Amino acid sequence: MEISLAGRAAIITGGSKGLGLAMAKRFSMSGADVAILARGQEGLDAAQAELTPTAKGKIVAIACDVSKADEIARAYEAVMKRLGHIDIVVNNAGTSRTGAFETVTDEIWQEDLDLKLFAAIRLTRLAWPQMKERNWGRVINVLNIGAKAPRAGSAPTTISRAAGMALTKVLAGEGAPNNILVNAMLVGLIITEQVKKWHVLRGGNVTLEEHIANTGKPVPMGRMGTSEEFANLACFLASDQGGYITGTAINVDGGMSPVV
Repeated sequence: MEISLAGRAAIITGGSKGLGLAMAKRFSMSGADVAILARGQEGLDAAQAELTPTAKGKIVAIACDVSKADEIARAYEAVMKRLGHIDIVVNNAGTSRTGAFETVTDEIWQEDLDLKLFAAIRLTRLAWPQMKERNWGRVINVLNIGAKAPRAGSAPTTISRAAGMALTKVLAGEGAPNNILVNAMLVGLIITEQVKKWHVLRGGNVTLEEHIANTGKPVPMGRMGTSEEFANLACFLASDQGGYITGTAINVDGGMSPVV
């Protein structure tokens, strides 16, 4: 299926690497103008250089700490000046922060909620009125499968992500009359830079390829997913072809989650 995002403009948080970069590439190759937000300018510059050769639309890269409301507002205005409108919001920023419940301080809770939940609330709230005005919009919240099946020791991440799933459902109901579709994509084991960090920390004496293969063995499909596979689904949900899908939380995990 050929998917076109021509004429659309997307903003992707955590867009300089990993899943964010993969989605930015897929969207831009499908014709969209794409703005990527991330904290580090060096990473943004590298991402922009990687995206530009295959992009069919504009690429905008803006440094922003999305855990801070004033920085989100500033970045939003900068994107609007460059692109003129925003049709697609991808709330992708976040890290996997976990620990035993009794060790998670108020400060850690707040930092996690600011980065994963409030960032999505604030950015979506800014773009929402223009989506309503044009009667077209897409919001994709990138969560993880722990949002449906949290395990012991997974706070605060799985709890923040579960809140993101509830936000998805609320927004889907409110956006539907104005053709604003809101969905969540729940990450399982996907090959990204984070996996490479795991290899360095706990990969033992095996190669990165062996580490990836070993990590993927427990997945029902027997392998880890790729960021390109994840981005393909995001592109579909952001397009007119996905025009009757809203309020869903889709596992992108090779069958790993015990909860559908």
